[in-house]
Amino acid sequence: MAALAAEEVARGWGCERIEAAVPADAEAALRLVTALGYVERNRGMEKQLGTTAPGLPVGSRGRPMTEAEYGPWLERGKAAYARSWIDRGVPADQARAKSEDDHARQLPQGPATPGMLLSVLEHEGAPVGTLWLAITEDRAFVYDVEADERFRGRGHGRSLMLLAEAQAVAAGRRVLGLNVFAGNTPAERLYESLGYRPVLHSFYKGLL
Repeated sequence: MAALAAEEVARGWGCERIEAAVPADAEAALRLVTALGYVERNRGMEKQLGTTAPGLPVGSRGRPMTEAEYGPWLERGKAAYARSWIDRGVPADQARAKSEDDHARQLPQGPATPGMLLSVLEHEGAPVGTLWLAITEDRAFVYDVEADERFRGRGHGRSLMLLAEAQAVAAGRRVLGLNVFAGNTPAERLYESLGYRPVLHSFYKGLL
């Protein structure tokens, strides 16, 4: 009843949607929001790391992203991030504004932003993917990971995640987190196979 009352209050304020975040171990709450018609938008996942950095496959290596690579990468990333929100019920203008704001806030100095590692994965000398990793006080967080479309299906996504683990361990962090949008089944399967577990589910519901 309290959840339904909150929806009515939000409608009275003119809100078009309502959101809820539920811990992954709160099974009763997860059942409740699903029964009330909430749709999962994304989930937070984490992996506990050891003290030894994993190695990359033979022929693969990570290197810092160059200034010349940063501009095109940023524009692609902003567009893809906005599309992810649009596909999940956020109006296009709001999604694009959120993408611009989030990227500007997280990368105020571009590749030189403290605590942000922007990397390119190479395999046999060819760039095959990119990684954006944040190093915070108590953990590391994968903001973006993408294998080049021309090279997908060859295991480079896994290599990028191993690179993220290696960078986190090198920075002395023992927890690596990430966010995955609901419906991205290949990514979910990859993360689960690497030992990531859900910690938080984010839901939304249209009110109009």
